[in-house]
Amino acid sequence: MRGKNLKVRLLIGAAIALFFVFKRCSQQEVNPYTGRTQTISMTADKEIAIGLQSAPQMAQQHGGLHSNNQYQALVDNVGNKLVNNSIAKDTPYQYEFHLLADPNTINAFALPGGQVFITYALFSKLENEDQLAGVLGHEIGHVLGRHSAERIAESEYWQGLTTAGSVGADMGGLINNIGQNTLLTNGRDDELESDDLGVLFMLKAGYNPEEMIGVMEILKAAAGPNRVPEFQSTHPDPDNRIEKIQEAIEKHKNQ
Repeated sequence: MRGKNLKVRLLIGAAIALFFVFKRCSQQEVNPYTGRTQTISMTADKEIAIGLQSAPQMAQQHGGLHSNNQYQALVDNVGNKLVNNSIAKDTPYQYEFHLLADPNTINAFALPGGQVFITYALFSKLENEDQLAGVLGHEIGHVLGRHSAERIAESEYWQGLTTAGSVGADMGGLINNIGQNTLLTNGRDDELESDDLGVLFMLKAGYNPEEMIGVMEILKAAAGPNRVPEFQSTHPDPDNRIEKIQEAIEKHKNQ
């Protein structure tokens, strides 16, 4: 009887796993802006809706929007210049750029669909407009690369396999660990792809992409000696990013 129950569990687990494998295969599509095949489970309109819905909450978590209109205008001008001089303008996304009041958290991020944020803590450390372009270009790269939508779809896939493993053979923990490591690796790849796109956007808009290396130095200094090792982080080590940025500059500057 016990062997029969195990067999039933294995069959159910296999059926669940097959469902999620077939679902993932049906969600494969080529990103027309990067040429990369991705797992995507939502439309661009859904990405835009998620971003617009989440933007007020994200701003609130960082002390709201910064009150200096001149600083905000600079962020808008640089962001729009990057969009209007690159393939980003041909996407369906609604790019909006927000300077957050947060004076302590050195960060910039993008929500699905085109909502881009930079904290005053990072903004205040930037030395010139080109470095600001480097930060915003990187975040535009995340939007155009559909990285959030891809991570959502991939997370759903690994959660499904974890469920299948738990039902079928008590292997949910192992599959979950494999999935987490895969998502971490993919996250680092997203950062490098966004750096590459950011370099391209900067060149197209007339900015000096070498200044993106300066941004990496700022982030490296901010992280200090106790920064998380690369294999435990969604972000590549700043030194590795600098090397890849230099390669991207060589690749794109003659295009």
